[in-house]
Amino acid sequence: MSFFTDEMLTSTIRLLVIVLLSGLIGIEREVKNHPAGLRTHIVVGVGSCMLTLVSLFGFEDYIRAHEDMRGFDPSRIPSYIISGIGFLGAGTILVQGGITVKGLTTAASIWVVAGLGIVVGIGMYYEAVLATIIIITTLFFLNRFEKLYKKKVDTKEHMLMTIALSRGEGHIKRINTELFSHSIEITQFNLEEDKSDDKGLLKYTLSLSIKQKTDLADLLEKMQGMSFITSANINKRT
Repeated sequence: MSFFTDEMLTSTIRLLVIVLLSGLIGIEREVKNHPAGLRTHIVVGVGSCMLTLVSLFGFEDYIRAHEDMRGFDPSRIPSYIISGIGFLGAGTILVQGGITVKGLTTAASIWVVAGLGIVVGIGMYYEAVLATIIIITTLFFLNRFEKLYKKKVDTKEHMLMTIALSRGEGHIKRINTELFSHSIEITQFNLEEDKSDDKGLLKYTLSLSIKQKTDLADLLEKMQGMSFITSANINKRT
């Protein structure tokens, strides 16, 4: 009797295939310095593939011993994989200043890699390879196309402004009035307690749409001239 059974060979092939496919997607995330890179994607892909293999082959002996048993559902474990992987994807999503969200694409790629693990675990190689080609094409090339398209269509720059200010009636209105006087559009804003300071200051974060010729130095000088503002800075949104 051979120690290396047909089932072991099948499992080995499928696990190696998902290492290759998930690794290709992980490399793209790694190159762009995202929080979930090569190792994370491979681990997620192999884990979901392994659990799918358990669902397919792990209960064969038990089923043979209980031939009268009905209601065995091999899709039960894969369904839990898809719902359970969400917590890992959520961990890659970052919120800056309460308004800027980053990491959605990485979270989506983790979720898709989990799906690839299931598909490879079942043995649908063609579908897995085709899906991987589509995902990599989307991540590599559509990202450049999206940036080029936005650059041509949108003539404004998008900035993130953070202001630390003391509490007081009319302060927010004065800041907004000053921004409007410079023809700056406020697209999003968030007001919260400044947790980094123990003086009870407020942190006012704004997402701004600014014309390229706007004098930002003059704007910051006007802001710092307001007695209730302790600091103000502007960063270009990525």
